[in-house]
Amino acid sequence: MKHLKKGRKFGREKNQRRAFLKSLAANLILREKIKTTLARGKEIRSTTEKLITRAKKGQLADQRMINGLLPKAAAQKLFKELAPQLTRTSGYLRLTKIGRRTSDGAEMVTVEIIK
Repeated sequence: MKHLKKGRKFGREKNQRRAFLKSLAANLILREKIKTTLARGKEIRSTTEKLITRAKKGQLADQRMINGLLPKAAAQKLFKELAPQLTRTSGYLRLTKIGRRTSDGAEMVTVEIIK
């Protein structure tokens, strides 16, 4: 039974799922707005908000952790551009429903960084 189990599996193994979420987070940070499914958007929201909060703290351990998770370009953009601009303490991302995908009917959302 799936009682009290958090997170989504996306039909992938653990290492594939981690890489998938890392790539989604990196693309969101680099582009600042992406279009994806509702389940992916909800999952990426928690991952990315934790990264942004750590980047805002700016301690050495946080920088090293983020540099290990994200590609170099995404990590630099997060530290130098996004983190200084964000004044709020949480809720950095917005999910906006945009309808259903025509091919399979999946609920689609845009995930964007609120400045």
